[in-house]
Amino acid sequence: MPFSPRLTCLSLLNLNKPKTTHHLKQIHAQLITNSLTSPSLLAKLIDQYCAVSSFPHAHLVLKHFGNPNLLLLNTLIRCTRPKHSILVFANWVSKEETLSFDDFTYIFVIGACARAPSLSTLWEGRQIHGRVLKRGVVSNILVQTTTIHFYASNKDVYSARRVFDEMAVRSNVTWNAMITGYCSQRERTKECARDALSLFRDMLADVCGLKPTDTTMVCILSAASQMGVLETGACVHGYIEKTVCVPENDVFIGTGLVDMYSKCGCLESALSVFRRMKDRNVLTWTAMATGLAIHGRGKEALELLDAMGAYGVKPNAVTFTSLLSACCHVGLVEEGLHLFDKMKSNFCVMPGMQHYGCMVDLLGRAGHLKEAYEFVMGMPIEPDAILWRSLLSACKVHGDVAMGEKVGKLLLQRQPEKSAVDVIVRSEDYVALSNVYASAERWEHVEIVREDMKIKKIENKPGCSSVQTMNNCLLDAL
Repeated sequence: MPFSPRLTCLSLLNLNKPKTTHHLKQIHAQLITNSLTSPSLLAKLIDQYCAVSSFPHAHLVLKHFGNPNLLLLNTLIRCTRPKHSILVFANWVSKEETLSFDDFTYIFVIGACARAPSLSTLWEGRQIHGRVLKRGVVSNILVQTTTIHFYASNKDVYSARRVFDEMAVRSNVTWNAMITGYCSQRERTKECARDALSLFRDMLADVCGLKPTDTTMVCILSAASQMGVLETGACVHGYIEKTVCVPENDVFIGTGLVDMYSKCGCLESALSVFRRMKDRNVLTWTAMATGLAIHGRGKEALELLDAMGAYGVKPNAVTFTSLLSACCHVGLVEEGLHLFDKMKSNFCVMPGMQHYGCMVDLLGRAGHLKEAYEFVMGMPIEPDAILWRSLLSACKVHGDVAMGEKVGKLLLQRQPEKSAVDVIVRSEDYVALSNVYASAERWEHVEIVREDMKIKKIENKPGCSSVQTMNNCLLDAL
């Protein structure tokens, strides 16, 4: 059989063994030497360059190809870093007369906007969505679904829902994207959780007859846990048992059930699901440790750390946050300090702000205010306002006015002043310092703090409470 440079290069690119940039440059040189310009072959080369993070060389493949080629452009947009993908697309917008974009171009570039959520990316994604509407490719279900994912990733669930409602045809992936979008919001969690449950009810009643997948149910369990309504969560559990799968056989659904029952106040049900699960990953163990922590069973949560090791599961940063929180709830000071030391030395987990916050809370609750203050001052990272507020609260509880005054003044020094752009100044720190003075009956200092608030026009936020009602419509649908 005669030697074929094309087949040789194709075989080298298809090999599963890891490649280096130097190796790929040698293949690239062979393609140039033998004048091999097959778009499919060059697309594989772009893919391989991006796989080893050699993005400049991937750009060169497209730049030196000669005639504009949509396959190479789409491959580069799909494989390179999100920000680079958006820049590549923007550079080719002016050349669209010589190279018309197709549905895949928009799918890949909107997907890049979803993977790099930020204010600038939100603006850029909206511009791309406008081009989609202008070019008339909005009817493609994959383009629409990716657009929903993009808006939800950028915390714009209203725009995501508008795209969803305008769709004539939806797939399981579309429903999952919208439901996941609601459940992934870090603000207005309960409101978004209600919307997710309502959308799930609509999915069950949809005339197209689409059935929820395991991904759907994991998201719905997350929504139920955010709502904290046990009846809703139990009904979702029953629906999973009847129509989806055996929860104990699916590690993600099982983990979702453990989390849901724990946060809905039914710890024994969470433990029952946990014990019946055949496979458990680090998320499962963390969810169970968190459940034990929030129910005040700190020693059992700490015992999970040893059990994890026996099962060959390595704890992560979130696991240690849950375990340190357990120590805080029960007042296990020595255990918490020992656990904090083991994080880095035994498990190579670098402490983050949340771990330092747990330690300050632990020491503060136990009345070790001086140790807590020294701990904060010795931190290798800059303490945030939440950490200082935790210590200030402990000073009020234990009646240490001197320490409370010191911490309170440090907090007020961190306060931004109101400016022309109307920077919001938090009132909580002023009120907290005022309460420390009031607890010691130092009324003249209380008056000084309150007067300072009036001069700076800092208004105290009114308190509020909410009443949770059960979603009967969802229960009927299930």
